[in-house]
Amino acid sequence: MSVEVRIPTILRQYTGGEKAVEGSGSTLSELIDDLEGRHPGLRARLVDEKGLRRFVNVYLNDEDVRFLGGLQTDVSDGDNVTVLPAVAGGAGTYGG
Repeated sequence: MSVEVRIPTILRQYTGGEKAVEGSGSTLSELIDDLEGRHPGLRARLVDEKGLRRFVNVYLNDEDVRFLGGLQTDVSDGDNVTVLPAVAGGAGTYGG
């Protein structure tokens, strides 16, 4: 089974600069474990003891995995997983 995982720029230091890597597993958790075996340090940036890190968004075929089952979301051969860091607002000019 092969799943393409798109990696954001900030995490590419763990993938040797690769924008996308291949992994396998039947669930998102297994996929992340598989990736960790080839790209040490990546799992710690995606998952903590509570599950997916709060400021990391993960999409399976363009759907947020938090609404699909989190780390227990099933993945299949040919699926695409996208990892995106959450972006918070910046300081702007208050017009009030």
